[in-house]
Amino acid sequence: MDPVIVIFGFGIGLLIGMTGMGGGSLMTPLLILLFGIQPVTAVGTDIFYGAITKTAGAWRHLKHHTVHRAIVFWLAVGSVPMAIAGVWLIEILQSKYGEDTVNQVVLGAVGAALLVVGIATLIRALFLRDVIPERYALHLYRRHIIAAVITGATTGFVIGLTSAGSGTLIAIVLIAVFRLTPQRVVGTDVVHAAILLWAAGLAHWVGGNVDLGLAANILVGSIPGVLIGSQLAVKIPTGFLRNALGVVMIASAIVLLVKEKVPTAVLIPSLSVAALVVVALFTFQIGLHRQRMRQDEAKALAAAAKAAG
Repeated sequence: MDPVIVIFGFGIGLLIGMTGMGGGSLMTPLLILLFGIQPVTAVGTDIFYGAITKTAGAWRHLKHHTVHRAIVFWLAVGSVPMAIAGVWLIEILQSKYGEDTVNQVVLGAVGAALLVVGIATLIRALFLRDVIPERYALHLYRRHIIAAVITGATTGFVIGLTSAGSGTLIAIVLIAVFRLTPQRVVGTDVVHAAILLWAAGLAHWVGGNVDLGLAANILVGSIPGVLIGSQLAVKIPTGFLRNALGVVMIASAIVLLVKEKVPTAVLIPSLSVAALVVVALFTFQIGLHRQRMRQDEAKALAAAAKAAG
């Protein structure tokens, strides 16, 4: 047992318990930067440990009926095959170009994903609070199903490659598109993440990318961390923690890309994709803001008409 890894596992578990975020987005860069774990192994091990951690949370949310099962199903329809495809792509690249080259590619992908997830976390914390009315129940129409499958497929592929972002990116869609209540956002997100991470984790295990001893060390610390963090969540301002988490993710991405000296041929495409996703996120947020303004104007006009009548 490595006490240092156990301590870091406890810290990550504490964050997950308090905010529901930060597992894959922080553990993977820590394993690479501080413990010298190869990027592909770090991603595979992190996903495998995350699957076990999320399963415990998923059971709790199912028990408390805070899960929209239909959304979970359609998210998984997209995410599970694409997560396996992401792992399969790693295996193909390893056999064709060698492990060192693939580790550099995965490193660039992890750094780009961390940038996107960090910025998305800040958008969620700063801009998506009370943006649109929330609802507990939701009937899924075709547009909702299509949105869920596309969201699942996109995040699933990213998870298979990098282990980062399953919670934050899907939570943004659950808030902004499906307009679920906070309790159902967390419950639906956690249950889907458990399914997705098991699919990706087993695929990485089959591919030989999981260090079971390392995963066990992380779990020894993270399980009590999650339990304590969930108790502290009611006492510590979650908004502050999420903002701090977003900043830490962005800083981790920059340190990872600079310190590990990712080749330019990998760095430029990775950052280009990240920039496009960030622009899309901000465009999406601006659209939501305008929608809210139109709704407020319509309410004001209706109230004025009612007062005049």
